[in-house]
Amino acid sequence: MGQIDFSPLWVTLKTGIVASVFSFFIGIAFAELVINTKGRVRAFWDGLLTLPMVLPPTVAGYILLRIFSTRRPFGSFLNHSMGIQVVHTWLGCVVAATIIALPLMYRNARAAFEQIDENVIYAARTLGISEWKIFWRIRLPMAKPGIISGVTLAFARAIGEYGATSMLAGNIAGKTSTISQQIAMVVQSGDYATAGFWCIVIIAISFACLVSINMICGKSKGIKRKRKNNVAHSKNKKTVG
Repeated sequence: MGQIDFSPLWVTLKTGIVASVFSFFIGIAFAELVINTKGRVRAFWDGLLTLPMVLPPTVAGYILLRIFSTRRPFGSFLNHSMGIQVVHTWLGCVVAATIIALPLMYRNARAAFEQIDENVIYAARTLGISEWKIFWRIRLPMAKPGIISGVTLAFARAIGEYGATSMLAGNIAGKTSTISQQIAMVVQSGDYATAGFWCIVIIAISFACLVSINMICGKSKGIKRKRKNNVAHSKNKKTVG
């Protein structure tokens, strides 16, 4: 193992953070949309948003490549009309990572929203609070543990993405080369020591993400349990009195 180029680490972290931010807003928006729809429309959107999670990443990458290629209408429009190039750029890394990580954020946000006590929402509407304020001040805070879990899992998935990123952004050193791509490249060249180093790095980051989720969820359950105990204690006092 010679001198290690740390640029894949910075590219990976930068891509993961930006993809997580995009997944956060897009995932929450679509979770709210799906919850408020019914029947076949709901099933359609749920299936479409979950699809990248079950598709092979190379298939997702190929579809993205066909969409954003400058030889295709949409990609040509972005390139010539707006000066935006996605293929073989860092933006391609972000797009691929966001698409692959989005289902994790969406499903966690949707599950968190579905567990909210609707009686609280009805009470807020009775008091004349607008839907916008209900969402930001009631629904979102109550779904906080699930949303944080979704963001963390999306980040962990984004930094480990390989197939779609390779198809859309390529493997350009210092520009689009992520840790996963670097591992594949050094293994092909026979440098197993460097590959092992990058494997340890990505495992450590992913493990830290999972530990963070467990700590957040455990803390949230502890707070809820404490609140229930306080309510039960107050009721017992009133009954005794």
